Amino acid sequence: MRRRLHGGHSSSLTMTHFWAAAGRQRLLKTNHARALLAGGKRSCRSIRIPTILLPPVVFTGLLVGLWIWYCIMMVVFQNKIIYMPGLPPTSRRERIADWASMCGGVRWIEERTMAEDGTELALAVTTVPLPEKRRPAAGSPDKPAPIHVYILYFQGNASSIPPRLPDLSWVLRAVSDSKTHALAPGELTFVCLSYRGYWTSRGRPSEPGLRLDAEAGVRWIAERHERAFGNTGIESTEPILLVWGQSIGSGVATNLAATGRVPAKMPIRGLLLETPFVSIRAMLETLYPQKWLPYKYLWPFLRNHLDSWGNLGLIAQVSKEKGVPGPMVYILEAERDELVPKEQSERLYRRCVDLGLPVEKGTVPVAYHQQAIARGDGKKLAAQAILKLAQSANRSC
Repeated sequence: MRRRLHGGHSSSLTMTHFWAAAGRQRLLKTNHARALLAGGKRSCRSIRIPTILLPPVVFTGLLVGLWIWYCIMMVVFQNKIIYMPGLPPTSRRERIADWASMCGGVRWIEERTMAEDGTELALAVTTVPLPEKRRPAAGSPDKPAPIHVYILYFQGNASSIPPRLPDLSWVLRAVSDSKTHALAPGELTFVCLSYRGYWTSRGRPSEPGLRLDAEAGVRWIAERHERAFGNTGIESTEPILLVWGQSIGSGVATNLAATGRVPAKMPIRGLLLETPFVSIRAMLETLYPQKWLPYKYLWPFLRNHLDSWGNLGLIAQVSKEKGVPGPMVYILEAERDELVPKEQSERLYRRCVDLGLPVEKGTVPVAYHQQAIARGDGKKLAAQAILKLAQSANRSC
């Protein structure tokens, strides 16, 4: 009986010790958690920026924020940054009549056409006849069939078409007065296309829009040729289309030749690239080599490429697939070009050589970017380029 009582008492003490130990353990855990929480609060409260470092930290944060904001704005508004149709401020108010006295007797008229998306575009057009004494009679058995050369001109960035007409007129006069005439018998029609947003054209510029504008220019030329020669029985009058692009217009020209939708009867037979660049990306890397500037890092977000390097590859590929010779390319560079480095035109020249495209290059001495055909030597080289392109195209007809 005592043993049983003693055993019961021992069991009761054991349970009491167990519950006491469990209570102490819970209390220790609770106290430990509170200590950790209190310590965490104390550690958070202890993170303080010294007063002397506060201005640099805030200033650095503002700089980073502004840098990111600037990058976003450049991506969103890149069309307004790349294309400058409103410079100078008078560019949209220019008139052909204001420059007519400086065109050396070459008469220009303004025409209108419409792009596929309904955008109204302005054109400046002239036709230069060859001197009658050097024009053989059409249909003579020992003379070549008459041809009509069309030059579609794409301007550089900024300004408008009318201020460019005097220099272009002198180039045309040099072509017309050439003693070794590659165009006889025939005429030359020069068509200056004003991109959307430039001069009196409607719309806003973008690369897809400029592509539509270029295609509209070719269609206008094809329709004009059809009206002039389609119903006259002069079916032997062969159209030869040459495309001349200046600076940013070179990218428009190669875009058109590579992927443009042009009428089958009006293929592009030659390209004159004046002060061209490889691509927008290459220009960003060239103009802004500094690592801290955002420009060259934003190329994955470009919506405008004007990639003449890639376009030349497409031109050569399509020509090879069709089994026809590729169009001849003439590159006209300015010796002292302050905007587009000479190595860019050299890269395009080597690209043509590697692709097997017929190519020549001319350099205008002592000329800056906008002076390639403003100088007398440049006008002569441009005229020679047109003659060579027309002669090459005439042989391949």
